Amino acid sequence: MKPQVIAQTREDATPLRLFWLTTLSMVLILSQSLMAHARGAPESFADLAQRISPAVVNITTTTTVAGRTGPQGIVPEGSPFEDFFREFQDRQGPNGQSPRRSSALGSGFVISEDGYIVTNNHVIEGADEIQIEFFEGFELPAELVGTDPNTDIALLKVEADNALKYVNFGDSNTSRVGDWVMAMGNPLGQGFSVSAGIVSARNRALSGTYDDYIQTDAAINRGNSGGPLFNMDGEVIGVNTAILSPNGGSIGIGFSMASNVVTRVVDQLKEFGETRRGWLGVRIQDVTEDVAEALALADAKGALVSDVPEGPAMEGGMKAGDVIMSFDGVEVQDTRQLVRTVANTPVGKTVRVVVNRDGETQTLKITLGRREEGDTAIPASADMPADEPQEMEAIGLTLAPLTDELREELQVPAGIDGLAVMSVDETAEAFEKGLRAGDVITEAGQSAISTVGELEDRVAEARDEGRKSILLLVRRGGDPRFVALGLGSE
Repeated sequence: MKPQVIAQTREDATPLRLFWLTTLSMVLILSQSLMAHARGAPESFADLAQRISPAVVNITTTTTVAGRTGPQGIVPEGSPFEDFFREFQDRQGPNGQSPRRSSALGSGFVISEDGYIVTNNHVIEGADEIQIEFFEGFELPAELVGTDPNTDIALLKVEADNALKYVNFGDSNTSRVGDWVMAMGNPLGQGFSVSAGIVSARNRALSGTYDDYIQTDAAINRGNSGGPLFNMDGEVIGVNTAILSPNGGSIGIGFSMASNVVTRVVDQLKEFGETRRGWLGVRIQDVTEDVAEALALADAKGALVSDVPEGPAMEGGMKAGDVIMSFDGVEVQDTRQLVRTVANTPVGKTVRVVVNRDGETQTLKITLGRREEGDTAIPASADMPADEPQEMEAIGLTLAPLTDELREELQVPAGIDGLAVMSVDETAEAFEKGLRAGDVITEAGQSAISTVGELEDRVAEARDEGRKSILLLVRRGGDPRFVALGLGSE
């Protein structure tokens, strides 16, 4: 087939050619725009670094460290060197000790023209003196306003004759994996230094309860601690805190505490000199797939309440076995999210907490306490009578009701009733799920138990309801947790 002739004459072809040329130009412009937006890489970081460097500071701390004991007992009595070492120990002071001064280096950044400075708690912890070196070359002493070891944040204050140059916090929640970022600080004591990279990951947790780290491959080394992580608008979206490294140097895995966590801490330290986090007063654990099945939940999400000691939650009517589905209008996905949400809620606020209890939804009104003043005391009650250990082959446990002797041996408070685990079949699921001799089972199927017969009844009820597993509340050393055990076949 011959190609069809679309334009027969110049007059016919001109409008069509213009149309296609215009369309092609628009496509090329749009394509270039999308490529530039996707890359987001500036031609240079120089302008940004020049603009924000004056707000970044080097921090030097000085600490008094007790001296070590002198070489007592090294020189035998009567030795010709005895007088020499005695004079040496006398110079060291009483008991052969002489205090010495130790210095450490870190980074920080100014957040207000009147001299508030943010850094890491571990940079200034235990310091007797804190000296701030500014980019322009002058130095000022700093006073500690407050610290929060939980997020490793500290707030300092300097008094300057003139207004200081400062930087603003940005919204860390808008940062995306792949965005360009720039770190500034005092790595390895080398003075003001800049490194650039991208956001490698978000919402990282290391070891803290309130962790929300931005992971970056921008070079971060020792001495960078407390320095800022900037977005391309020159806003602080993180505080450089830690690195993951086998040799102590940067391998491209650094962590910065997200600005949306830092700003709340800084505001409280500035206002109160300490943190004041909301406190619900419960012990919780994640809802796993087997726990969700045991509780007949549609989805494995929420926070399972394993214990309710005296506190706000108990006063609001919450019970062990409740699954917290939403808190103050926010849907709860897991325990980590709930802990952070509660902590960010003002102390004294009355919130609505939606729980799933025995398959039904209930809304509780709870007035939050203060986390820092939380009390986890457990009320007392009477002891239970003794009984002989009995084996439950179905779940691979040998159990016995708590006696006075068992309570003392296992250090179980008088208010805790249940069954002591005497032994665990190592081939059973219970052993795989972590149950061990010395554990105490206080609930089965969300009902309190104190005898093996009551546990057997709960297992039978679960089978009758078509359950594949049963939920046990297990305590070890005073710490409760729920364990879902498969029932197998009768």
